[in-house]
Amino acid sequence: MGDTYVGAIDQGTTGTRFMVFDHGGQVVGSAYETHEQIYPEPGWVEHDPVEIWENVQSVIDRALDDATIDASQLAALGITNQRETTVLWDAETGDPVYNAIVWQDRRTTDRVEELAADGTAEWIREKTGLQPDPYFSATKVEWLLENADPIKMERTRPEDVRDRAEAGELCFGTVDSWLIYNLTGTHVTDVTNASRTMLYNIHDLAWDDDLLAEFSVPAAVLPEVRPSSDEDCYGHTDPDGFLDAEIPVAGALGDQQAALFGQTCFDAGDAKNTYGTGSFFLLNTGTEAVESDHGLLTTVGFQRSGEPVQYALEGSIFVTGAAIEWLEDVDLIDSPAETAELARSVEGTDGVYVVPAFTGLGAPHWDGRARGTIVGMTRGTRREHIVRATLEAIAYQTRDVAEAMEADAGVAVESLKVDGGAVKNNFLCQLQSDIVGVDIVRPEVDETTALGAAYAAGLAVGYWDSLDELRANWHVDARFTPEMDPDDADAKFDRWHDAVDRSMDWARDDAD
Repeated sequence: MGDTYVGAIDQGTTGTRFMVFDHGGQVVGSAYETHEQIYPEPGWVEHDPVEIWENVQSVIDRALDDATIDASQLAALGITNQRETTVLWDAETGDPVYNAIVWQDRRTTDRVEELAADGTAEWIREKTGLQPDPYFSATKVEWLLENADPIKMERTRPEDVRDRAEAGELCFGTVDSWLIYNLTGTHVTDVTNASRTMLYNIHDLAWDDDLLAEFSVPAAVLPEVRPSSDEDCYGHTDPDGFLDAEIPVAGALGDQQAALFGQTCFDAGDAKNTYGTGSFFLLNTGTEAVESDHGLLTTVGFQRSGEPVQYALEGSIFVTGAAIEWLEDVDLIDSPAETAELARSVEGTDGVYVVPAFTGLGAPHWDGRARGTIVGMTRGTRREHIVRATLEAIAYQTRDVAEAMEADAGVAVESLKVDGGAVKNNFLCQLQSDIVGVDIVRPEVDETTALGAAYAAGLAVGYWDSLDELRANWHVDARFTPEMDPDDADAKFDRWHDAVDRSMDWARDDAD
């Protein structure tokens, strides 16, 4: 197989990457392109699905050039994607009805609070493993069906959106579905992405009629749910299309489950944390869907063809890498690479705590009305203190989740595999080890999200034969062990919770 490869589309919150992997799991070609972040109103976040699809085509072409190979040398394509982000499109023309509503979007906060007030939230959690929140797709598609038509984007046909949805003329999907449709013409999703919609019963492994009724979502708009690594494939690319080749699209996972797979966390007890726009801590719980009593999510980890679903506990932290971007936006840093040097230049934060709740708080707090907060500033506070406090906030949020994970699963997390752009920062990795009190292990290939999608697709078509073969590809780049006095770490962590309390329940409708 020396002259064949597997390609992975990694469609993320801020941009799209295509990576080409060889049999050893090494990157031989890559390309990346950002897309516009659209903020129509405070708390609203949208993407243009057409721009995303155009960027996918562009990065595939460029990455193939970078690898100096032809598309015909791709044995399979895998897809990983920003989860929960919701697209509604015309089943015949493929035109989006409206912009994609992004996972960060908070426009449906009132609706979620209604669910909590009327007692509906608990039975939703029992079926889906999810804590009802605007984060998930259900209230997004509900909003689209009620509100998209009056907005009349250029690509919207004039008929009533709900009538057309009930007639089966529209397709709903997360970003994986949107890309698979454009690549193959089929309307499918994988089980991990379905599990993030708040419309899918993770125990029955089926779309749930009660949930569809609650959110008034017609079954006719739903994609078929398939395994994450699918020997039957989701479809093939058009040989007359932009690739000029018929390539099986055989793997798909939501980005965090893809990172779990790419980190070879195939066994119960394996854990990883991915640092991207947000951070997502997943613990493989095997074939048991462990219910959380500590604010975590129960979700589908992955499924291979003909095998049982593997479940995971997840702690979803909405803002980590995005907090570093914010530092750059407000001119406190010139580039993310500067954060380590600035943080090291001071001994501590001088009592400053940053709570980066820009889009609310996720696990284990789940407060959609929390907002970003800086506390403890004095006249002597400098930008170095704020930068360091922002990095420390990433570590504190991870410890919040780690402690909840241990309480729910009944096992101690002794080491944590990490990946994502932020883990290139050695200072952050060491800080993370100090605050959480565990070894932090960084792999040689840190783009494990794309790698996981490639692994899923490659296993489906026989490019790789077994999970053991993938385990053999995984190699340690660096290991960080705790150096801070545990009592000091505990004291800092306790004070962090005081800062969190001050950020909560801030965004009220009657606020000026």
